[in-house]
Amino acid sequence: MSSPQADSSPPILKLGDAFYDQVSPADFPAAIERFVNRRWAQRVGLGDIDWEKHFARFEPLAGNLPAPLALRYHGHQFRVYNPDIGDGRGFLFAQLRDDRGRLLDLGTKGSGQTPYSRQGDGRLTLKGGVREVLATEMLEALGVNTSKSFALFETGESLWRGDEPSPTRSSVLTRLNHGHVRIGSFQRLAFFNDAANIAKLTRYCLRHLLDLPVGDDADNATRLLDHVCATTAQLAASYIAAGFVHGVLNSDNINITGESFDYGPWRFAPEWDEQFTAAYFDHGGLYAFGRQPEAIHWDVAQLAGCLALIGEAPALSDLLGQWPARFEAALVERMLGRLGIAPSDDASDRVLLSAMLTALRSRMVGIDRFFFDWRAGRMPEAEHYSAPPFDTLRTILKGRERLQLHSYWTDPAPCSMLIEEVESIWAAIAEHDDWAPFETKIRAVRRMGDAMTADGAA
Repeated sequence: MSSPQADSSPPILKLGDAFYDQVSPADFPAAIERFVNRRWAQRVGLGDIDWEKHFARFEPLAGNLPAPLALRYHGHQFRVYNPDIGDGRGFLFAQLRDDRGRLLDLGTKGSGQTPYSRQGDGRLTLKGGVREVLATEMLEALGVNTSKSFALFETGESLWRGDEPSPTRSSVLTRLNHGHVRIGSFQRLAFFNDAANIAKLTRYCLRHLLDLPVGDDADNATRLLDHVCATTAQLAASYIAAGFVHGVLNSDNINITGESFDYGPWRFAPEWDEQFTAAYFDHGGLYAFGRQPEAIHWDVAQLAGCLALIGEAPALSDLLGQWPARFEAALVERMLGRLGIAPSDDASDRVLLSAMLTALRSRMVGIDRFFFDWRAGRMPEAEHYSAPPFDTLRTILKGRERLQLHSYWTDPAPCSMLIEEVESIWAAIAEHDDWAPFETKIRAVRRMGDAMTADGAA
């Protein structure tokens, strides 16, 4: 493809400068290509592009935003409201349409200081960039609705960080998102009691991001919250089925489209442990593995409060009250999807889910190993599968087996992304500038994703 699929005027500009600030990218001393996502570049019409020019130097794409935009937002961070945040080390670089016609945003991380950087340098460590690429590739393969790491360039600066050995190498990441608007975007407007701009932002989200009808303000508020409740319930369920812990589910990290993004201290849980946390600073376990649905529901409640400035509170409250049931239904769907089992009637599916959870909670086998060994109703004969939880699961799965044709399912072990391997991949880069393990891992993850798509996945 020779040119990006951009609108003649990117829709974000219709919001006006009350929602963002024009900014300039940092001038980096180097631009060393470390990762480019050619799969998704083709899908947004950027198959033939100068990657360094546009994703390290950030020269505007033809017919797109003339200058980057740092979006304004607030948010609750670990349940404490913070009015002093916004795009502090990133910006919106361009808007494109994919091969499905969806409007997507190209946003950055580590691209320099903005009016919201506070005392930060606006930079991203290379380790942080590598970790985000690994997270998004793994989540996409597992069927999670996630942002896509689009380009990663090493930038030649030495950074000092309190949580990494310093000085450390620097990078700039570009990510592809289905929308750059967060719950925190609405919270900022509610903070200023700006009902007019809440209504305006709601119309923008419905029309340009969600392709939903636009009516009067009250209907718009209900329609938006209904969509956010549905998609965030799916997001929470997909985290659980993936065994994933985001680590920082603050309201400024929840996207209106229900798409996961912004990966800092993430981890995949090795075993089914509801108390497992990803962030070393999450001392109370607020965002622990098993508490993620609660955290996301709480964040959506903050959006409902904002939309009450233009909508009808009883209708919004009713939608919020339906969220747990939506999550439970989504969890059944996602867990069966990862197991590769076709859905049946609701009662049978919930019995199967209960048996799966009992087996996983025994911690006799890791999460990835469990889903790999029992995929599509396979009946593994390993000794540790002779315990009662697995006998029950074996009985329930009889008659629901499915054929899996991809060669991945005959591998000796599943593809995983546990912290030990992530650190090993980084050590090869940090100590020897050896990118082979990183590149090999991405190929392995994509092969797993191809197998799940080919044979039926979440």
